[in-house]
Amino acid sequence: MRFSDILGLNARTQLFSYPFNKARGRSIASSKIKTKKVLSKAGIPVPAIYTKFSKPLKIKNFNWGKLPDSFALKPSKGLGGEGIIVVKKRTKDGSGWITTQRKKVTIEDLKIHVLDVLEGAFSVGNVPDSAYIEEYVGRHKAFKKYAFRGTPDIRVIVFNKIPVMAMLRLPTKESGGRANLHQGAIAVGIDIATGITTQAFWHSEYIYYKPGTKRKLNGIKIPNWTEMLEIAVEAGNAANLGYFGADVVLHPEKGPMILELNYQPGLSIQLANEAGLRRRLDRVMGLAVKDSEHGVKIAKALFAERFADRVKAEEGIKTVKVFETVKIVNAWGKKVKVTAKIDTGAWRTSINEGLASELGLLKDDNILWTKTVRSSFGKEKRPVINLSFWLAGRKITTPASIAKRTALKFPVIIGRKSLKGLLVNPDITKDEKEEAVKKAN
Repeated sequence: MRFSDILGLNARTQLFSYPFNKARGRSIASSKIKTKKVLSKAGIPVPAIYTKFSKPLKIKNFNWGKLPDSFALKPSKGLGGEGIIVVKKRTKDGSGWITTQRKKVTIEDLKIHVLDVLEGAFSVGNVPDSAYIEEYVGRHKAFKKYAFRGTPDIRVIVFNKIPVMAMLRLPTKESGGRANLHQGAIAVGIDIATGITTQAFWHSEYIYYKPGTKRKLNGIKIPNWTEMLEIAVEAGNAANLGYFGADVVLHPEKGPMILELNYQPGLSIQLANEAGLRRRLDRVMGLAVKDSEHGVKIAKALFAERFADRVKAEEGIKTVKVFETVKIVNAWGKKVKVTAKIDTGAWRTSINEGLASELGLLKDDNILWTKTVRSSFGKEKRPVINLSFWLAGRKITTPASIAKRTALKFPVIIGRKSLKGLLVNPDITKDEKEEAVKKAN
């Protein structure tokens, strides 16, 4: 990770948080209750709110005995998980509840805690706050082996309707079952393209296993991944946010839900992913994005970590020749064999316009964005599409430029951006070259 790629606190605030978030959006994100109201109205799934407290009188009049066996009590403007009580079950004698930290709380304990919230004990500047009790989400079966008691969540950083980075936050014994990093939770980077975890960061160092076990933290497949990314984008649209972090939880039965939004999300996500946010934000700034589905497609094409390649690297590095037969996935899901040239002098992969059209890849829903290029005809706009192909036994998904290459011998040029984890053997005989040209035509 280069220093120039890293996003710092001042740059986050001055270049992204305030310029791209309207005052209304910042106001919504600053209050969890407002966030849930706005998102619910927009049809975006959130945990159900059982009750809200804004005045002490409500504490006295509320029927506490009717609360369910599990729930979460939270301050509306709390930060970093402070002031949250997560109740997992009722005590056997019915006199109270047991929290995820295995502590007993009674009705009187909850009343006193809500009073503290109203007085601003957990808000920035200790300003008066509101409290609410919401549905307990619990742990999805995919995370039970990795999370300690509490509910893991996925933080997704979104900019310009495009998810640019994500991490899984796993509760630990130290964090008391909470998913907040500064309380001791584990940050695990996620490959945007596949939803597979890549590496874990905990206490200023990278770790490979869940503490105290031999359970690997890389290679975890996040369920409902595309849906998670899409509702994160849609949440920002509903809340008038252009740059933000969305905390998504996976309900065991109901699927992905938005827990909260943050217009100044923390920057530890860069360590979890071993990648700088600044570079990714610059890459997507100004792109025309139609909707959440389009934004997610762009994200998957731009920010793939090639985790599968890392795994296969253990079996030995694959070597490819200058001319290779690739299998391109067309618009109908079928693989079509095409002879391609491997060109390390080119950055991005490109495909002949006629071939792309024949494969059904120029449809609107497959165009990521357009770019202006200079040619012998002057300036013209050409699309950049989402291209998937198989090379050396690996599936590669990448942005590909559309080129009018009718005078060239090969309809597909594979650039070095698509060659991560591969070596290119430049040696080629005259006969091999002639055979490749013959196949291409």
